[in-house]
Amino acid sequence: MVEAKKLAYNDLYASNADPNFVSVPLARLLSKSYAQSLCGQVNPDRASATMPGARVDGTGDTIVLSTADRWGNMVSWVNSNYSSFGSGLTVPAYGFILHNRGSLFTLNPDSPNVIAPHKRPFNTLSAGFVMQNRRPLMTVTVMGGDMQAQGIAQVLVNVLTLGANLQAATDMARFRHNQVPNTLSLESRLFAIVGAQLKAMGHNVQSINGGAVGGYQAIMFTPDPDAPATSAGSGLQPVKGFYRAGSDHRKDGQAVGY
Repeated sequence: MVEAKKLAYNDLYASNADPNFVSVPLARLLSKSYAQSLCGQVNPDRASATMPGARVDGTGDTIVLSTADRWGNMVSWVNSNYSSFGSGLTVPAYGFILHNRGSLFTLNPDSPNVIAPHKRPFNTLSAGFVMQNRRPLMTVTVMGGDMQAQGIAQVLVNVLTLGANLQAATDMARFRHNQVPNTLSLESRLFAIVGAQLKAMGHNVQSINGGAVGGYQAIMFTPDPDAPATSAGSGLQPVKGFYRAGSDHRKDGQAVGY
């Protein structure tokens, strides 16, 4: 998973930019054939080097929220001022602070994310949503800078592949890989199990706890198999089924239903 993350973030730094300024090759990057072409670059026994990129600050003021209603509507939401109190500029009469994500531009003229007027910068915000058979299955959010995409990938593997429920999926230990210095941070429980083996493979590993691996929230909807089919989100009548939820023990927050 760490090696796959490195390959994904190599593409992220090479291609991610404001689509109003740069043609981002989404169709190629998201194709199964391209993913298959990358598989040969993964050596499960040896850590690889990473390409140079922009360092992403892992600190900030990001919050995540998942919510759902009786009609089957589900929302995955993330908001962030980025670093500390953002820009420090408050919108008059409204009271909210503008962010300072312009610091995620680069000055490298060869990068698609190079700073320019009227251009949107690289952004780590990731509000995840999973569909199954054209129906909403679950929201998934993980706050924490560039931990977001790699954290979402880890909890989805925990749920969809390993069969964990939504709370167990976040209680399980996570890793965080920092692309530019190529360092791998493992929560202490995970470090105790595999830290030595990963170091022997060439990974620059360290043990961490808590906040560095992000904060998670998720909601999953399971339709009642005995209920008549209802169009989710139609607003006509409540959908029949079950909501399940999970909230990270590393952060403030809780799973609530009423």
